[in-house]
Amino acid sequence: MVETKSLMTIGEFSSLTRLSVRMLRHYDAHGVLVPADVDPWTGYRRYAPHQLRDAADIRNLRDVGFGVSAISALLAARGTPAWSAALELQRETVVEETRAAQARLALISRLIEGETSMSITVERRTIAAMTIVALRDVVPTYADEHLLWARMMPEIARQGIKPIGPCGVIEHDAEFTEHDVDEEIFLPVAPGTTAVAPLQVHELPARDCLVAHVVGPYDQITEAHDRLATRIAAEGLTPPTDDFLPGKAFNIYLTTPDEVPADQLVTEVCLPLGWACGRTTA
Repeated sequence: MVETKSLMTIGEFSSLTRLSVRMLRHYDAHGVLVPADVDPWTGYRRYAPHQLRDAADIRNLRDVGFGVSAISALLAARGTPAWSAALELQRETVVEETRAAQARLALISRLIEGETSMSITVERRTIAAMTIVALRDVVPTYADEHLLWARMMPEIARQGIKPIGPCGVIEHDAEFTEHDVDEEIFLPVAPGTTAVAPLQVHELPARDCLVAHVVGPYDQITEAHDRLATRIAAEGLTPPTDDFLPGKAFNIYLTTPDEVPADQLVTEVCLPLGWACGRTTA
């Protein structure tokens, strides 16, 4: 039998917990925070002092983004590894959402500034022939390119390969894709360099390219492609349409996040328009 003298009305409980009466009724309906007592005649809800802790945890879990069903499961997991694991996962989600929000803010700023932004400039120039050592695979999204680098760099060290220039990535998909991105990261090496699986060596010819020079975070790369497309349309240019490696779009990272802050990154987004004779060899 609940001691009704110590119970609080829903209004009193709402005031103490900073949960609205509407939300308390919602949590009751979903079995997340059921009142300690409900008057059978009036239907008035009453809450016990020990439920204040539950209410605080519910409010905090709600405020960090958990839904009702997840909150119910997490309350039962308090004090267990599952509680900490769920919060760690949610922290990663919030961090990613924050990055996405910052990218949207940056895009809004660029839209307001229009073409006055000088962080992206476009030129047409020849990219010199190069020998590259590369690793190709499918990653979940463009933002997951780092997974390839985490695999490649230990192999570079193990095989004693010495890079001679800035790294980059070749985009193999014929169209933009949100998921399962086919990418090939690379490092320039001296001609005659050899490598064993999972690495490959390619000989790339000199190529006539449109190059977008990007200063700042990688979230500007999409705008860089917009600038390239605008230049192509304005000048009636035609990028290669076959599937040979020299015709693929690629990025060259003149600086990387381990060297400089995000606002000092320098990336060249390159779109081949043609190339000198020859095709890639593996």
